[in-house]
Amino acid sequence: MLIGDVARRSGVSARMLRHYESLGLLRPAERTGAGYREYSDEDLRRIFHIESLRSLGLPLRDVARALDDPGFTPSGLIETLVGRTRERIAAETELLTRLERIGAAEPAGWEDVLRSVALLHALGSQSAERRQRAALSAAEGGAVPVGALVEAALGESDPIVAGALRWALAQAGGGAALAPLAQGLGSPAAEVRRRAVQAVAEIPDAEATALLRSALADADLAVRRCAALALGVRGAAEAVPTLTDMIADGANDVDAAEALGALAGDPALADGIVAGLVDRLGSGGTGGTGGAGPSARQRLAQALADIPGRAAFRVLAELSRDEDRAVAITAAYVLELRSMR
Repeated sequence: MLIGDVARRSGVSARMLRHYESLGLLRPAERTGAGYREYSDEDLRRIFHIESLRSLGLPLRDVARALDDPGFTPSGLIETLVGRTRERIAAETELLTRLERIGAAEPAGWEDVLRSVALLHALGSQSAERRQRAALSAAEGGAVPVGALVEAALGESDPIVAGALRWALAQAGGGAALAPLAQGLGSPAAEVRRRAVQAVAEIPDAEATALLRSALADADLAVRRCAALALGVRGAAEAVPTLTDMIADGANDVDAAEALGALAGDPALADGIVAGLVDRLGSGGTGGTGGAGPSARQRLAQALADIPGRAAFRVLAELSRDEDRAVAITAAYVLELRSMR
């Protein structure tokens, strides 16, 4: 299978597959007569294993250890899962409180009561599949308890269910959700604030963008990064410094590079983005003798792939002569791609 076929079958983008390969997570051994990567069924199974471990929240370095190191023990992962189980127990307690509030509020009609009770009960289920179905059904019509959906989204640890809840909020009319989500952004718990940012990112209006801008000043690094990714897609130049730092630190750098590429579509920003990347990662001068290490220079080359203009071209040309072979090959490949556009 070629990389496009693998991307369609696995749901993992071709760019992410190349990123896995650059990290040594994926090593397709075969090549076609034309020199293209050719993936085996075993490669496809490894991709699914990588994605499964990532869905549990494992960093890529731990994914590699779990797959390749016979001595790797899952004790840390078990601790994480225990923590998530405790969160679900807390969610059950919150569900009881919400049900009591419904009764005390004396709803206008039984239809509203039954719909809200059924939704709340399903959202508090220990079954992730049931919570997901509840979230999807909430957008099918009728009165939607937006506050309950927001509360569920802010407390949901399963990434698939959380995505369904964010979609339901957007479908229900995201504007109504912004006030409770803004409260979530003020939570003392960084994880709740991160989930709030992810939900706000699904709502395409000016008020939501303003909330995302405020999250750029959050005390938690993960919250700031999540907000920057969402703002980059919206063309907000304030996100550039955080996105640049993400690439420099190797933190979700592929997504950060894509967001910077979207921002660089504005000619007024493109050269400044290139300058910021070079300043943080450093091209190292011809031959790669600067202070930045090879991995940083390789991320720089990858980040410049989607940034138009002569400034990006000049840095890539310099990196194509880097003393590190991997850096030089990456930069040359990016230059070739640019020439084909």
